[in-house]
Amino acid sequence: MTTPHVTTQPSAAKAAVALLALALATAAFAAPEVHEFTLGNGLKVLVKPDRRAPVVVSQVWYKVGSSYETEGLTGISHMLEHMMFKGTESLGPGKFSRIVAAEGGRENAFTGQDYTAYFQSLASDRLEVSLRLEADRMANLLLRDEDFIKEREVVTEERRLRTEDQPESLTYETFQAMAYQTSPYRHPVIGWMSDIEHYSLDDLKGWYRRWYAPNNATLVVVGDVDPPAVRALAERYFGPLKPAAVQSPKPRPEVEQVGLRRVVVEAPAKLPYLLFGYKAPTAATRPEPWEPYALDVLAAILGGDESSRLQSRLVRGEEVAADVGVSYDPYDRMTTLFTISAVPAQGRSMDDLEAGVVEEVRRLREEPVLAAELDKVKTQVVAADVYQLDSVFAQAMRLGRLETVGLGWRTADEYVPRVRAVTPEQVQAVARKYLREEALTMARLKPLPLSSPVARASAPAAIEGGRHAR
Repeated sequence: MTTPHVTTQPSAAKAAVALLALALATAAFAAPEVHEFTLGNGLKVLVKPDRRAPVVVSQVWYKVGSSYETEGLTGISHMLEHMMFKGTESLGPGKFSRIVAAEGGRENAFTGQDYTAYFQSLASDRLEVSLRLEADRMANLLLRDEDFIKEREVVTEERRLRTEDQPESLTYETFQAMAYQTSPYRHPVIGWMSDIEHYSLDDLKGWYRRWYAPNNATLVVVGDVDPPAVRALAERYFGPLKPAAVQSPKPRPEVEQVGLRRVVVEAPAKLPYLLFGYKAPTAATRPEPWEPYALDVLAAILGGDESSRLQSRLVRGEEVAADVGVSYDPYDRMTTLFTISAVPAQGRSMDDLEAGVVEEVRRLREEPVLAAELDKVKTQVVAADVYQLDSVFAQAMRLGRLETVGLGWRTADEYVPRVRAVTPEQVQAVARKYLREEALTMARLKPLPLSSPVARASAPAAIEGGRHAR
């Protein structure tokens, strides 16, 4: 991180300069128009020109992820993502990746709770290669027993390395399974090991036939392209594909939590780890339209950067924490978790750390945020949102995800004005309404000696997504 240059400029003038720069950046990034059209078979196509460089990002998003799965099939979406690189009727195993590499591009895929997506980044004049390949595996994937057996072993090893051998990830997985009782968010994206070990090839074939169809997908193209040309290519390669009789999964909303839940995970680790998780609405489930944006601002107040409350008071002030973090996602498909994570400072107990976090949450519930602090945080939140769109990949990600979770890509245009409109009263209101002990799940990692026979590494690892080397 670059250290900011300190000047004697008055704070009001600095704020004006920052807001002017932000306004100019917002205008620059907001200028390109998103072009939307739907093919006759139901495939939705979103195209956003960005001509700053001769590159293009192409992404295909499917409305299926771990939250669509049922007991016994957890992780099947992620497993199928792996198998999507094993060849089609016209391409042998690995051929897809070799073609993209030969064109100077890069490609991969990822699986989340609410989606599975595949992407390529290429020179803009090579977009046709991407669309031809994606259309082929959307309809013509070959699922062979020999590939399936090998890839299932890969996924089981991935689970061992990324979750079972990572104490913080293991703690988070247990925490999530405790926090949710009925929501499918209680299952890990990668799946439970027992389910992975018992997948059959027919399970994969059934999942592919059920969800991989043009009318259950969105094609997103962002970069140095002309929308009419993209439409012609989409019609050429995806247009002939047949739609499927896709049935949405039955609703599985989370039941109301009626009391504090605690769980302790014992695993070989160097450091203890603390998690707080409060049930919170998203833009898709909120009772009031402003609530998810107030929660997003609240997350930044608590843990947005080095000047946030948890950092300044618990890490540098009282020195009870070595590290803290706050996470909230307003764009999940169902009720989500507002999460606080922390590691105690050397010589400080988990009870000290827990008490410190509880106190900061109490202050937000009982004391309105001062206008000056709120304005500063809102500027930071808006700036982070605007500047991340400097990436064509991030622009495509936002469009694809919003469309896939059912909010619609135009929701992206609401974010900045909604955040700017958040008031101190709204921040306090969502803190009181959602950061309640009755809706809280807490998890602690209790370290066991690293020398134990099942010793695990201590570095945390991401548990969401199917990004993998091939």
